[in-house]
Amino acid sequence: MEQTLADIGPRLRALRHDRQMTLEGVAAETGLSVSVLSRLESGKRSPTLEVLIPLARVHRVGLDQLIGAPATGDPRIHLTPRRRPNGSIVVPLTHYPGRVQVFKQVIGPHEPRLVTHAGYEWLYVLAGHLRLIVGERELALDAGEIAEFDTSEPHWFGPADDQAVEILHMFGPHGDQARTRT
Repeated sequence: MEQTLADIGPRLRALRHDRQMTLEGVAAETGLSVSVLSRLESGKRSPTLEVLIPLARVHRVGLDQLIGAPATGDPRIHLTPRRRPNGSIVVPLTHYPGRVQVFKQVIGPHEPRLVTHAGYEWLYVLAGHLRLIVGERELALDAGEIAEFDTSEPHWFGPADDQAVEILHMFGPHGDQARTRT
């Protein structure tokens, strides 16, 4: 336990340097003082949960990653599906705030309602037929097809027919775009 706590300070410093942030920048985003942050990074102050949660959020890492929690030995992943009012099911596959979020979704039939928001989305059809509306364009995608679009444009997606469609849905909140390598 002592070593786990001692490793948090250097890990915080490394995360801050990786993100090219100053202590002042982290302080501004977390509401913590520069003095507290400096003492945490140097190991002169023990971290509390009230301090670690905003730091994990600012550094865009999970709390377990921030503290270097040891593996439990259980390789299973326990996903928690969420049922939506329209009958759709969303299973979050990632839990890192501020980064690309990945979901598996089963979307039931519902009426189109175009929305806009900041970010970028990728949709990969696993099963069924997807109807995608982006601005003035309407597309039909089948299993194995992928679409990507800027979410500042009005958009909607759902089943192309009266059957549910199953997709992998990735959302980049900061307009992240896919990088392909060949």
